[in-house]
Amino acid sequence: TILGETHEEEDEILPRKDYESLDYDRCINDPYLEILESMDNKKAQRYEAVKWVLVFAIGVCTGLVGLFVDFFVRLFTQLKFQVVQSSVEECTEKGCLALSLLELLGFNLTFVFLASLLVLIQPVAAGSGIPEIKCYLNGVKVPGVVRLRTVVCKATGVLFSVAGGLFVGKEGPMIHSGAVVGAGLPQFQSISLRKIQFNFPYFCSDRDKRDFVSAGAAAGVAAAFGAPIGGTLFSLEEGSSFWNQGLTWKVLFCSMAATFTLNFFRSGIQFGSWGSFQLPGLLNFGEFKCSESDKKCHLWTAVDLGFFILMGIVGGLLGATFNCLNKRLAKYRMRNVHPKPKLVRVLESLLVSLTTTVMVFVASMVLGECRQISSSRHGGNETLSLQDISEDVNSSIKTFFCPNETYNDMATLFFNPQESAILQLFHQDGTFSPVTLSLFFLLYFLLSCWTYGISVPSGLFVPSLLCGAAFGRLVANLLKSYIGLDHIYSGTFALIGAAAFLGGVVRMTISLTVILIESTNEITYGLPIMITLMVAKWTGDFFNKGIYDIHVNLRGVPLLEWETGMEMDKLQASDIMEPNLTYVYPHTRIQSLVSILRTTVHHAFPVVTENRGNEREFMKGNQLISNNIKFKKSSILTRAGEQRKRSQSMKSYPSSELRNMCDEHIATEEPPEKEDLLQQMLERRYTPYPNLYPDQSPSEEWTMEERFRPLTFHGLILRSQLVTLLDRGVCYSESQSSASQPRLSHAEMLEDYPHYPDIHDLDLTLLNPRMIVDVTPYMNPSPFTVSPNTHVSQVFNLFRTMGLRHLPVVNAVGEVVGIITRHNLTHEFLQARLRQHYQTI
Repeated sequence: TILGETHEEEDEILPRKDYESLDYDRCINDPYLEILESMDNKKAQRYEAVKWVLVFAIGVCTGLVGLFVDFFVRLFTQLKFQVVQSSVEECTEKGCLALSLLELLGFNLTFVFLASLLVLIQPVAAGSGIPEIKCYLNGVKVPGVVRLRTVVCKATGVLFSVAGGLFVGKEGPMIHSGAVVGAGLPQFQSISLRKIQFNFPYFCSDRDKRDFVSAGAAAGVAAAFGAPIGGTLFSLEEGSSFWNQGLTWKVLFCSMAATFTLNFFRSGIQFGSWGSFQLPGLLNFGEFKCSESDKKCHLWTAVDLGFFILMGIVGGLLGATFNCLNKRLAKYRMRNVHPKPKLVRVLESLLVSLTTTVMVFVASMVLGECRQISSSRHGGNETLSLQDISEDVNSSIKTFFCPNETYNDMATLFFNPQESAILQLFHQDGTFSPVTLSLFFLLYFLLSCWTYGISVPSGLFVPSLLCGAAFGRLVANLLKSYIGLDHIYSGTFALIGAAAFLGGVVRMTISLTVILIESTNEITYGLPIMITLMVAKWTGDFFNKGIYDIHVNLRGVPLLEWETGMEMDKLQASDIMEPNLTYVYPHTRIQSLVSILRTTVHHAFPVVTENRGNEREFMKGNQLISNNIKFKKSSILTRAGEQRKRSQSMKSYPSSELRNMCDEHIATEEPPEKEDLLQQMLERRYTPYPNLYPDQSPSEEWTMEERFRPLTFHGLILRSQLVTLLDRGVCYSESQSSASQPRLSHAEMLEDYPHYPDIHDLDLTLLNPRMIVDVTPYMNPSPFTVSPNTHVSQVFNLFRTMGLRHLPVVNAVGEVVGIITRHNLTHEFLQARLRQHYQTI
């Protein structure tokens, strides 16, 4: 029979049932602990060395994924722009620009169509993947997020998205790709390649997998920006909920491996000089320095900090506006696009590509200004020629629709890879007019906001940087032209604008500061970047959350914040726990276990025994009940012995006051015998701990217990463990002793990790429903527990910092009265319970 009830509110708390919690708690029968116990010191060191080797391999593989994406993006983009540029130059004279537009549309629509098809194969590959990885590291299992098929569709799809002219970046998907590599490589197996399997029994736990995913995500950031320290901080700040000192070194080592792997191959391929590390990441900001001939120029001064603060405020407002618009678009897609056939998502992606291509082409042709290649610097007599600028920046100047010796400033921004456009804004001086920058910013802002969320792999870092760089460059032009501040360096303002807008969108501070410093290779920018990001975050947080948190909330994922509000301390564990429990006995019949597993969706069950007044009579009539009562007696005797030891230690404690109290107590009362103590505990007359509710009389407490059937708590057992026991036929008959039950090793229990069979798929026809399963060798007998009167803030901190999945609520006499999961600790659930608390006051 089912001993309890299911969670009736679960569908309301969790909109989507396919989100599960990951088991990050290291229990007593953890295979890692078993391995270390069976090893000597040298073997344990070798086992730890395997972790370092795997971390290095994850970094190398992530760097190679970045190399693959970068190589084909450059190949496809150069091919497209070469064809379009020659067509535009030819058709400008012949008057057939419509043909050039059709050629550009042909390239872009084909690439975007291929990217959308890949997302149809693996839907979780859409977007940047950062919200999904953030959920995974927070302890929520998003289906398919770390599969091999996901990384293939992600890496291949993002190169088509970027080559297709969409306003997306490849840096965000690199984080997701690195996380997938980190999840799959240490397992030496894949659900997509079932035939390729290696007998590698180590690291088969959610906890180890989480650590490798953290390293992979950091390696993705490091490969994207050439920022290994920034990648480590990103994994700590934005991703991982649970961190330790040993993991820090491994993550940093993995990030270094990814950075230098990508740097080695990119430098060798592009410059032919193998071993010269010149290109640290996919996105390089170049060197920021003033011209030697301009003595008034400074990278930044103390006076500029005031402008940077104002830019941070504006960046926060722009970021909040961007997030608000994108949230409305995401809600519209969830209501009107996603429920429809998948072809509609492909058509939406093609519509965005068509609109973007037409807008870019028309804006470059109509709104762009033809400017002289050599122009006078404002406020000076020097002339800035192309020879004074780096070759990379010069080669990206476009002369579309303009006569000789001139170039089109709008086309220079639109008809270049986004990385080249960012370099133009950072390092070209006197190139772009304020009107061009304003129109470019407006178009890019709206189109990138519309694009983020469609069914293609897409990143948001580079579009936000480019949009913010245009904003910062516009501010610099206005300050030079209308206020006469000749000392300012336009590249610095472009960088601060990029930081302000990106910070206003994603709301990162520490990691983003370090990423930008490492990308610029200029430590003097540390203070202005940090101030700008803090101001942008504070301003944006006043209106809404960051873009990743918004999309996490829209998916209904029970993500845990860093901490709870102070007002939540008005609640206790008893206010938020789930009191309707579904539990199992230490010895349970197969028919009961199957019924429980098939009629509930819970992932863990308390192992309990009931407290009865006539247990000796029950022990005579039924072997199953007798086994359970014997187990409870042994557990109670163990607890009583521990209590006796504590009393003796208190007696010998060198405190006169405490010693006298213990001596008086012992002198007046003789210690009960072992069997008498057991009988008193069974009859509820003796409690080894103080009464939990001192304002209640014993009679009221007994009445409450009789009504709600007191349950002595012995441990937790996971659904996956119960399914494995049933699948392997681990049981014994009622006529036999429980010692005759087969024992499974830890390796056998973890053979199906991480894809355990479903209870509905098991063939249980050969098992006798009356057989009994002894779950005590496989349960966790010492999980973290809290008392019912524990403050919610303490419960939250324990749950989050220890990476728990289930937190039983146990009263002072060892009885389980409820259980807390992450759904009971979400912000929405706590707010609802707080409102109920105020109503009952």
